[in-house]
Amino acid sequence: MRYLVTGGAGFIGSNLVLRLEKDRHDVTVIDDLSSGHFKNLIGFRGDFFAEDLSEMDLVATFDRKPLFDAIFHQASITDTTVMDQRLMMRRNVEGFHRVIEYALRYQIPVVYASSAGVYGANPSPQSEDQSPSPLNVYGFSKSVLDNVARKAATGFSRTIVGLRYFNVFGPGEQFKGAAASMIYQLYRQMKSGKAPRVFKWGEQGRDFVYVRDVVEANILALSARHSGSFNIGSGSETSFNVLIDTIRTALGLDLKTEYFDNPYDFYQEHTCASIDQAREVLGYTPRYSVPDGIRDYLDYLEHPGR
Repeated sequence: MRYLVTGGAGFIGSNLVLRLEKDRHDVTVIDDLSSGHFKNLIGFRGDFFAEDLSEMDLVATFDRKPLFDAIFHQASITDTTVMDQRLMMRRNVEGFHRVIEYALRYQIPVVYASSAGVYGANPSPQSEDQSPSPLNVYGFSKSVLDNVARKAATGFSRTIVGLRYFNVFGPGEQFKGAAASMIYQLYRQMKSGKAPRVFKWGEQGRDFVYVRDVVEANILALSARHSGSFNIGSGSETSFNVLIDTIRTALGLDLKTEYFDNPYDFYQEHTCASIDQAREVLGYTPRYSVPDGIRDYLDYLEHPGR
């Protein structure tokens, strides 16, 4: 099969690209390298377009080339601390418009990255029937992607599937810097001999999901029974204390946790994905528990290239 992956040098995108190539597919990548990195794609065998998707003419770029069998749209500003509303909306939404216009023209199925950020202040567990309530412009941009996809899917002969990622962690995220997962940040702290630091008293929790399960969800989405947006998480909440204990044990460290006051009054204490719809429509069931995913990830970090 021939696939286009936007954002293919980024964290999730690169893991998807390498998996598709491992499965012997032909992959083309678009990535402006604003947050992606070439090192995520060492061994990549396909073509690469270093372009800003929001400014691309996909019809002209791929004119006279064989059509893609599907598009995996991962390109996005993913740093939730970006406060430039115009930049966030232009890059995230306009880039998606380009993908949808191309897909509708040639009747190509699309799988795209949405986000649990659309839920914002909604109570846990978060489910797809909750109304969007984003707390930042990033979450708002993703809720608009869901709106665009829902409208485009009406009367479309193929499927447009959005995956609302929860807290993804795993290989390839180190190039995200401060936007990398809490698991990676804690690992770096503890590996350098520093005490892990979290808000009092570490019982806050998130739905963390290993990137290998997220990649599997993208592939399963190609065979979705119908279009829609679906939660992709572990389906469980893991407290920050459990994260620290798992990393501490795996690394054989004796570092006490430092707790400090949470300065944010808009902080969401708990997230947990309801994955019933993803299970029913996509056939998605995570293979890795969060502790198993952490141990696999730490093995990768401790033994790179093995």
